[in-house]
Amino acid sequence: MKQGDALKHGVLAFAAFLALVPTLFMVSTALKSDEQYAIDKLGLPNAPVLDHFRAVLVDSPFLAWMMNSLILVVGAVGLSIVVSCLAAYAIARMQFTGRQTLLAITTSLMAVPPIVMIVPLFVLYSRIGLISTYQGAIIIYAGLITPFSVYLLTTFFRTVPRELFESAHIDGAGDFQILMKIVLPLSLPALVTLVVVNSLYVWNDLLIAIIFLQEDSKRTLMAGISVFQGRYNNQVPLTMAGMVIASAPMLILYITFQKYFIRGLMAGAIK
Repeated sequence: MKQGDALKHGVLAFAAFLALVPTLFMVSTALKSDEQYAIDKLGLPNAPVLDHFRAVLVDSPFLAWMMNSLILVVGAVGLSIVVSCLAAYAIARMQFTGRQTLLAITTSLMAVPPIVMIVPLFVLYSRIGLISTYQGAIIIYAGLITPFSVYLLTTFFRTVPRELFESAHIDGAGDFQILMKIVLPLSLPALVTLVVVNSLYVWNDLLIAIIFLQEDSKRTLMAGISVFQGRYNNQVPLTMAGMVIASAPMLILYITFQKYFIRGLMAGAIK
């Protein structure tokens, strides 16, 4: 290995180590007893214990919070994918006046911070009775993640060879059939990327969840963790166990679809 390559690999390895340090601390602390943490806060656990994980799952509403977050993730990401696929196909492959303007307006919405829409949305939802409802929060999340989804899918759909569309039209296929049977199967990496990225956004969001889901029974995982952390502020290992459990679903999702995720990020970069 050349000296320059060795230096690059060393820098990357050091950066990866720095990125993993908080995660390693979180996991190691969660596996310590309260007594061991009081004696050694930074060291590895001598005898890993699972009592804190059991306490989080049994003695707190963590599972209910996770189920609420899962409902929002599935609903918002699913709705966004459906709308984005239809919109992206129309913009990328159908000829109509103003399609580039429509794409520009949709893309520009990515630059609008969600906090500026909180007040008008809250007033609207209060009048139509959507405060503390799953469907109300799902619509908001879907609206926030759809602009990026449309942009990415439009870019990817434009890389699909034109000959495939022409052949399908000659065979009598309509646009919806082409989308379902040709474009979407070829767009699996881009779709998986959107599922992973958008799921992370909805799962980790705190602002929308606190404001629009005010009932305790509708509390999401991130909103619940803020309460959990305040309640058990002096029990650090217990709090860290909760953080590990909260991180696990999205970590598993990313690891499972890592190959497609990386391919999806490159969508449209090389034609």
